[in-house]
Formats: sequence, C-alpha cells, structure tokens
Amino acid sequence: MRSATISRKTAETDIELTLNLDGTGESDISSGVGFLDHMLTLFARHGRFDLTLSCVGDTVVDDHHSVEDIGICLGRALSEALGDKRGICRYGDTTLPMDEALILTAVDVSGRSVLCFDLDVPTQKVGSFDTELVEEFFIALASNAGLTLHIRKLAGRNTHHIIEGCFKSFARSLRKAVAIDPAFADEVPSTKGVLA
Repeated sequence: MRSATISRKTAETDIELTLNLDGTGESDISSGVGFLDHMLTLFARHGRFDLTLSCVGDTVVDDHHSVEDIGICLGRALSEALGDKRGICRYGDTTLPMDEALILTAVDVSGRSVLCFDLDVPTQKVGSFDTELVEEFFIALASNAGLTLHIRKLAGRNTHHIIEGCFKSFARSLRKAVAIDPAFADEVPSTKGVLA
C-alpha cells in the first residue's frame, strides 16, 4: 500500500496528515479552515485518495500558516508514498468544467518542483477565506512533492467555482499520474532511470 503519515509541529501549526494513494476517496479533515476542508474533501474524493488531516493553527492571526503548512505536509506525504516512483504513469492532465468555470491542470511527477499558476479569480475572499492562499497551498505542495504542475483557468466568473474546479481537476490529474501502469510496473518512467 502506498501511504505515508506526516507529523509537523512548529510555533504556528501542529499537523498530523495521512495519505493513502490507493484508497477509495474517504476523508476525515479538520484543518481549522472551513473552505480548505471543503477543497481537501473534494481532492480526496476525486483523486480516490484516502486522506486524514488534523491541524491546529494560529488562525487567530489568519489562515496563511495553516494553509501553507498543510500544503507542505501533503506534498511530503505524496513524495514519501511514491518512493522511487517505480511503475507510475508519471503524467496526468484534466480539463474540468465546474458550472461556468473551466479549469485545466497538468501534472508531471518529475521530481522537479515547478508551478505554473494562472488561476485569475474575481474576488479576494470566498467567505472568510483569502483566495490568494490557493496559490500558496500549491506552491508548498509542488515544492515538497517534486511536482511539475500547471494550473490554468480557461473560463470562469464565480470564485468558488473556479477554485473548486481547480482542486477537482488537480485531484483527477494526480490520480492519473500516480496510477500504476501494468506494462511498466517494474520500471521508473524516465530514460535517466530516476525521477529526482
């Protein structure tokens, strides 16, 4: 089973996170940030990943530290669960409609951290959530997982729909990328022999 548990405690956050890549989409998430709970529940379901998360953070300041540190932990869990990445498909992409929004994501589990983020949103808040934190989350995740990740809005007017489409599309792209390719189950999918 490809899974990992990450514990991370700082002066700003105390996080326990478990990720199972070969799950059924079950989740138990308490991030302290309601909108992020919703997005991570969608991520787990659409990726068919099992995800448990507990975060106690300094949200009395704002949500930044919690969102960023959860991205760090999720990225580390993904990297650890994949190990040497033997047998994975490596690439995945999804163009996903969410009502009027249309979001493209493309993932390469390359071992190299690159985020190309073009998710223009019309508002600075969804409820109490700062929408600029979506990019911070994906910076932290891609950096710690070693992902090349492209996220692009092709259409959309409603901020909630745009961000929700982003998380759903990313989950489905990642599911494709980390799936085992039976024809190459014993090979690292790189001519270099390593993904790092």
